[in-house]
Amino acid sequence: MNLTDIGTIKEIMSRHGFSFSKGLGQNFIINPNICPKIAEEGNAGEGFGILEIGTGIGVLTAELAKRADKVTAIEIDTRLMPVLNETLSEFDNIKIINQDIMKADLNQIIKEEFDGLRVAVCANLPYYITSPVIMKLLESRLPIESVTVMVQKEAAQRLCAEIGTRDAGAITVGVNYYGTAKQLFSVSRGNFMPSPNVDSAVIRIDVDCRYRLDEDGEKFFFRVVKSGFSQRRKTAVNAVSSQLGISKEKICTALKENGLSENARIESLNMEQLINFSESLRKIK
Repeated sequence: MNLTDIGTIKEIMSRHGFSFSKGLGQNFIINPNICPKIAEEGNAGEGFGILEIGTGIGVLTAELAKRADKVTAIEIDTRLMPVLNETLSEFDNIKIINQDIMKADLNQIIKEEFDGLRVAVCANLPYYITSPVIMKLLESRLPIESVTVMVQKEAAQRLCAEIGTRDAGAITVGVNYYGTAKQLFSVSRGNFMPSPNVDSAVIRIDVDCRYRLDEDGEKFFFRVVKSGFSQRRKTAVNAVSSQLGISKEKICTALKENGLSENARIESLNMEQLINFSESLRKIK
């Protein structure tokens, strides 16, 4: 069954009375070369269990199952369950969980589904939920080696930007705190059905957890980062003071302790500077 053929897709949809949901951001891949590439780049291989988020009609799911020992996919759309029973019927190493990824206990799912396997995540993410899903995967401290996702091209550029540049944002810092992000390849809008209004790109985040603050330090660090990026035109002194209610004098002291200018903006600091500034500020606030 060719799941990237438009005629086949329409026939399957008609047979099951399925229609695309704009609310769920459903765009099915119709280029047969894309999903094999995602699977290869996404660590789908011997000894791996793959957690997939969102299945569509199973194009990527099938490619993952051909390579990995097991695939467990979380799909929110109940209407797709009978479709997937048909399109993935030839595989005995796939399990579909009909659940909302944002409400799922991912640690428990991984523990139950992938005992003894290395674990990676692969997904073609709806644009509207890209950042929340990625941060849930990373903040949950899951035993995963990588997160390979297709996202809106603009989001990919932001997620993979260098910290301290204009392209970076709070989400960039969040991703870099837990891992290393790399843009793999672009996917133009014409590769989907229906065609979205924007182009996409596939990125991989290798989860390496280079930075390890204690629980309180981590929470405070992300509060500082969000405060600075929410008012990125302001200096760190003004942004952090207005958002977190810390005196400008203490913020200036923390900046000076790390050799930083009182006029520095949060967006101009690299990862080490951000962490050191946050830790200094936490100790004196």
